[in-house]
Amino acid sequence: MGMTVSQKIIASHAGKEYVAPGELVNCKLDVILGNDVTAPVAIAEFEKLGIDKVFDPERIVLVPDHFTPNKDIKSAEQNKIMREFARRWGIKNYFEIGCMGIEHCLLPEQGLVLPGDMIIGADSHTCTYGALGAFATGVGSTDMAAGMATGEAWFKVPESIKLVYYGKMPPWVSGKDLILYTIGDIGVDGARYMSMEFTGEVISKLSMDNRFTMANMAIEAGGKNGIIAADDITREYVEKRAKRPYKIYQSDPDASYAEIREYDVSQFEPVIAFPHLPENTRFVSEAAGISLDQVVIGSCTNGRLEDLKIAASILKGKKVHPEIRLIIFPGTQQIYLEALRQGYIEIFIEAGAAVSTPTCGPCLGGHMGILAKGERALATTNRNFVGRMGHPESEVYLSSPAVAAASAIKGCITPPWEV
Repeated sequence: MGMTVSQKIIASHAGKEYVAPGELVNCKLDVILGNDVTAPVAIAEFEKLGIDKVFDPERIVLVPDHFTPNKDIKSAEQNKIMREFARRWGIKNYFEIGCMGIEHCLLPEQGLVLPGDMIIGADSHTCTYGALGAFATGVGSTDMAAGMATGEAWFKVPESIKLVYYGKMPPWVSGKDLILYTIGDIGVDGARYMSMEFTGEVISKLSMDNRFTMANMAIEAGGKNGIIAADDITREYVEKRAKRPYKIYQSDPDASYAEIREYDVSQFEPVIAFPHLPENTRFVSEAAGISLDQVVIGSCTNGRLEDLKIAASILKGKKVHPEIRLIIFPGTQQIYLEALRQGYIEIFIEAGAAVSTPTCGPCLGGHMGILAKGERALATTNRNFVGRMGHPESEVYLSSPAVAAASAIKGCITPPWEV
């Protein structure tokens, strides 16, 4: 029997010709990632091992991004732990102020994650890198510590769910809308510990930025990983960035799937996730008119250049509603710089937005955009759980950058074609 793309990557890194769903395997790792929330815990566990080196200082990536620039003493201490660990063990891929970014935007941009890789990260949205045709998944800090020491991790081979998208994409519909619709269809546990394989004619035409968005939110359906088999669009993206060789895998025609679902996107609209779960979805026309206090555009889900371009195209020459706080944070310093060159930052500021250095802060209710009791936000982030962006009695709605920009102008959830 054939294997899926995820099975093939796992088998290759486990030194096996074939792996079956449910099988327990030990895999060699290509990349291990930690951030300022999770890495200090992993570092403490690593130090308990009493060993005198990390397995490979070039394969470990540390990115303080959740509370940077440091928002308080505690976050400063967390970052200090990471900084000193990186210096001690010669870890080359340490990214902080000036050269940093939101980790899941930064690693692909820097060519550190590639097709065919086996990647673990102590962050649930590590599944983002599946957009490159890699097997990437989030782990706990203890697993990260073991990975830094040995370069290996164990896995239970997941079953796969195949998600096929076909038809003509309507105007303003994006990868964010496809993944929100899918989560709304299968539920937040509909792909629990499964590999979500995105495929079909629509996916084959999607830009890399849209693919990253879809893979990023696989965890919101409970997925072990999300993956899009690498193709010419992937190659074009990685060829100019890759720091090392890579290998492309494709699913076999006779690969077995636990489930196959098909979606005709022709009649789709932009999708809104209502509080307090990403599965609570409706088309934007059903959400129009809901008043807002804050709009956030950015994050590891939608902080890339294409996202900013779309927002700028809507905000150009217009003003943010006087009762709305619009916060925009590019995914990396390089994205910020290119947005500046393209004139997007000027458009945002002239419209009345606040533009931030790259940070995860608003997304997790950490800083730079926390909601007060009773406030309502529309965000291009990936989660809208109770208290996710601040007070437990606040509300978070999720959308694409197009809907977010239009809504910031009108002061309420608004379809982009109405501005």
